[in-house]
Amino acid sequence: MTVEQSLRPAAGPLAGLRVVELAGLGPGPWCAMMLSDLGAEVLRIDRPADVGRLRTDLGAANGREPAFVNNRGQRSAAIDLKHPDGVAAVLALVERADVLLEGNRPGVVERLGVGPDECLGRNPRLVYGRATGWGQEGPLAQTAGHDLNYLALTGLLAAIGTTGGEPVIPLNLLGDYAGGGLLLAMGVMSALFESRISGRGQVVDAAMVDGIALLGGVFYGQRQAGMFSLDRGTNALDGGAPFYHVYETSDGGFMAVGAIEAKFYTELLDVLGLPANLAATQWNRDDWPSTREVFGTVFRGATRADWERRFDGREACTTPVLDLDEALKNDHLTARSTFLPVDDVLQPAPAPRFSRTPAPIPAASVPPGTDTSAALRDWGFDADTIAALQRAEAIR
Repeated sequence: MTVEQSLRPAAGPLAGLRVVELAGLGPGPWCAMMLSDLGAEVLRIDRPADVGRLRTDLGAANGREPAFVNNRGQRSAAIDLKHPDGVAAVLALVERADVLLEGNRPGVVERLGVGPDECLGRNPRLVYGRATGWGQEGPLAQTAGHDLNYLALTGLLAAIGTTGGEPVIPLNLLGDYAGGGLLLAMGVMSALFESRISGRGQVVDAAMVDGIALLGGVFYGQRQAGMFSLDRGTNALDGGAPFYHVYETSDGGFMAVGAIEAKFYTELLDVLGLPANLAATQWNRDDWPSTREVFGTVFRGATRADWERRFDGREACTTPVLDLDEALKNDHLTARSTFLPVDDVLQPAPAPRFSRTPAPIPAASVPPGTDTSAALRDWGFDADTIAALQRAEAIR
């Protein structure tokens, strides 16, 4: 199957799955995006107050809603959850849904009347996915926080950075997305699988602190075994090893070296024009600082483009460090259609890929309330009910 065939418009492996998302930020929307990418029908519940507004929460750029990638492929209904008729409408949607996603602090949706008890009472097979930073219980459960705070408390932020430098912030990839959204998606799909056997739904508590800790499991283990130093930039995979490091080139570019295995390290030495006998001391930690200096001097002797040519076709696990603009034009990523135009905005393609049920090409994100009446109709609301909700200003 070609790349083009694998990304052709299709139903996707989650076709038929219905998801209600109570609009939020970070992990919830990203999880909803993943499910939508793979074919699920996702209806996002936005606040009526947000109708007509562009997303500006780290998303929309140059006044364009499509740049808010996390909401792509989803429809939006503006429903007032502070209005009793709005709550009733959401509970009616829940009766028709397989999954509900929410990312509020513990207790918020319960106070609104759309918590797990109410929703599972209306639909016992429902999978109720909850994404938070600290989890549903614990001393910090009601404390405000963001990705960086959760990463800091797990100890992993302290492990990322250079020797003698401050901890380095890895964007918000580890908490919001990997340790939050991806964890929530995995939990939701696991609960859905179990519900097919038991006939019963359940609540999925996806806390970013738990997800981040899970991602860092190997490093906790290494530390307790005396194999991982608390000094940043001195370990094998944190930039301390000369064979797993980033080196600057003569033109200010960078090359990423990941030559961990002996055969790759030997190839690296050959491309760099260094003595092959250096391979014998690859794992001698006392030699790492001096070897990094030698490698750094060599890399600074040529431009990034020169090094790209020299490493082309060589098994040295060494690649250029591309910026965000360059990545969109990279030959390999282009050949795989890793980025696709969605309403003229290049976005990552749905992943992973499926041989028999390929994912559909996602639709662009839409502003809040775009689909309120049409979506409610498609979810089984009759015209009179929709009109009554509009008159009561429970929807917009």
